[in-house]
Amino acid sequence: MRRVTRNFLLAMAVLGVLLLALGVLPSYLRSGDPYYMTATPVAEGNGTAANATGGGGGGTATPAGTATVTDTVDGATLSDRRYTYTTAALENATADSEGRSSAYYRGPVGIKGVFTHSPFDEYDSLVQQYPAAVEGDAVRVRSDGTVYRLAVTQQS
Repeated sequence: MRRVTRNFLLAMAVLGVLLLALGVLPSYLRSGDPYYMTATPVAEGNGTAANATGGGGGGTATPAGTATVTDTVDGATLSDRRYTYTTAALENATADSEGRSSAYYRGPVGIKGVFTHSPFDEYDSLVQQYPAAVEGDAVRVRSDGTVYRLAVTQQS
């Protein structure tokens, strides 16, 4: 084998190993405080969790009367493979307490975000697909008859 061919093949092998490492390594990079996808039940004026069907609340699910069944994301239609952080937060939430997903750490210099799935990706996807369900920095999601306010939060 010629020297040039051998060097080229070695360079390609090193490049392949580096690309594989970039696929695995970012999940181990941790920087700063963790981020969570948090599902908080939306409370009516009396302090109880809102019912997404609008029973007894005049068809509303928030104190301001803005979250109705028509402008919330149906949590049952969200795939747990695509929305891992979102579905985990909804599964851990109850009508009386908030639920959180597993922690996500941003990597140094921002290289981790390019190679990994994050709660920020899920939030952006929900905002693009369901603009009517956006409420400030959160998205309203209906799951098991309860409306939740879904947002990315940082634990300090």
